[in-house]
Amino acid sequence: MAEQGGDSKDLLTRLADAGDQAVQRLGDVPGGKKVTDAVTGMRDRVDELQKRVRTLGKLEKRVKNLEKRVEALEKPAGKPKPAARKAPAKKPKPAPKTPKSG
Repeated sequence: MAEQGGDSKDLLTRLADAGDQAVQRLGDVPGGKKVTDAVTGMRDRVDELQKRVRTLGKLEKRVKNLEKRVEALEKPAGKPKPAARKAPAKKPKPAPKTPKSG
């Protein structure tokens, strides 16, 4: 395992320097200017996208509050009253049986 301390700083510094040199060399390569312009433009677009995404949290919170308000308005006020009971309809009495003559 690599030693911590001076060696890791040297490694990180060397990587940063190599990255800087690579970007500088990219400008000298034919078509490199287009690449650097595209990367710069992409960075600007990503920054703008991050700003828009941050505002989504506020919008989501507002939508949740509005949904709760609508839900509260849709609920009936108080307890619903039970429907009035109707008296059961009386069945007509069957006619008295008469003996059959026969």
